[in-house]
Amino acid sequence: MDRRKSLQTLLLGGAAAGSGLVFNSCKTETTEAVDQAITESSDTYFGRTPAELERLEKLQAEQLFNEHEMETIAALSVVILPPKEPHGGPIEAGVPELVEFMGKDIPEMAPTLLGGLMWLDHKSNTEFGTEFKSATLEQKKQICDAICWHDTEKPLSEQPLEIQFFYMMRGLTVTGYYTSKVGIADLGYKGNQPNVWDGVPQDVLDQHGVAYDPEWIAKCVDQSKRNVIAEWDDEGNLLT
Repeated sequence: MDRRKSLQTLLLGGAAAGSGLVFNSCKTETTEAVDQAITESSDTYFGRTPAELERLEKLQAEQLFNEHEMETIAALSVVILPPKEPHGGPIEAGVPELVEFMGKDIPEMAPTLLGGLMWLDHKSNTEFGTEFKSATLEQKKQICDAICWHDTEKPLSEQPLEIQFFYMMRGLTVTGYYTSKVGIADLGYKGNQPNVWDGVPQDVLDQHGVAYDPEWIAKCVDQSKRNVIAEWDDEGNLLT
């Protein structure tokens, strides 16, 4: 599950932009070797280091939940965060796969997740004569309503398993959805976008008794040159 895609893109993009301006003169054989290793792994896992790549491949090969448990996770996730048009919901965002990945990546979470899934089915069978994933939406909500709040005066670790389980699943569902492509689209987040800077407003310049040098204002605020990369001479003078 490539849940860190957005962060990796930002980090790698920022590093690439910065390297041309600042870091090229400081590179060593060691950093070049690491850069090469990251480049070679980026097609599959978005720039993981070799050690990260090895661990991810190991986790991907393991299986924590069976098919029934994965279906139950999917059913619970859409109760926690119902899908909405046009982007979809937790299933389209890959939340069930993320839950399994996190259960393998952080083994301490696995007993709570596995135990909670067993509790859901036991509760549903006891109350409604069917497993949780097959219950009606109202029946699922009734079960969840009983475990969705915890006593804030008491450590979560000391509260019933089902309370801990729902708390964990709610966090994973919301995090998984809003760090996915569909969740980001649902937020309407567009990321950093270039804008147009026309300099400090004239009334502010007048207020402080300052003015732009015509030569510099032509170089720095000329929007026809906004995509031109700045060049400087050895004495620090702007050439472009």
